[in-house]
Amino acid sequence: MSVLEVKNLTHIFPDGKEAVKNISLQINDGEFVIIAGSNGSGKTVFIRHLNGLLAPTKGEVLIDGEPITKNIIKARRKIGLIFQDSDSQIVGQTVAEDVAFGPENLNLPVSEVDRIVQEVLETVGLSEMANQSPHTLSGGQKRKLAVAGVLAMKPDIIMFDEPFTGLDYPGVIQVLQQLVELHNAGHTIILVTHELEKVLAHADRLIIIHKGELAEDGDPEDVIYRAESYGVRMPLKNGERVGELTWLR
Repeated sequence: MSVLEVKNLTHIFPDGKEAVKNISLQINDGEFVIIAGSNGSGKTVFIRHLNGLLAPTKGEVLIDGEPITKNIIKARRKIGLIFQDSDSQIVGQTVAEDVAFGPENLNLPVSEVDRIVQEVLETVGLSEMANQSPHTLSGGQKRKLAVAGVLAMKPDIIMFDEPFTGLDYPGVIQVLQQLVELHNAGHTIILVTHELEKVLAHADRLIIIHKGELAEDGDPEDVIYRAESYGVRMPLKNGERVGELTWLR
């Protein structure tokens, strides 16, 4: 069942550059979707339309059949976005305060906020760090905190923009584990990345955006063989698909 639909989406910057060109697609409930493309392909600009951070020049985005412009606050609660730079999402003086920020702004009772914070920190494995400053966390832990802040808003769809950038190997493992666990828990996952070797084995669908256009959309095992023609590195070894850390499936 489609939970997110994009119709003829186009975004033109004030300088006249057309960053996204007439993209139409649907995301189904429970899917794990990878959006790939070379640098400057328009993939990050595209996903920022999906929860209303950017407004399209033309076209529209629908959630459960309704335009997101009808209720942008509801849209942002339903679709959470984890930015590439986790520090840009940190607002609290402690880990717990950071997670509490969203629920508090919904004017929930203090007891309810406390319950959500405790539950979410346990989910992402940061309970023991609740009273620490977020800036003392490792890169992988900061990504987990960003996930926690989004989970506190109870989204159905979670988007990640280049979640592995700047992480060491342990950090990559932490984030990949979190991605798989969130998907297994029923969340729809939309992941923007050029590091396909880390996640391809877990994906239901691979979308490639090239020069602002929807170039490919289908089964990862089919699409991946055409990836290099769009400037996307193909993670193959001896003719077989490679999924780094596939033991996490």
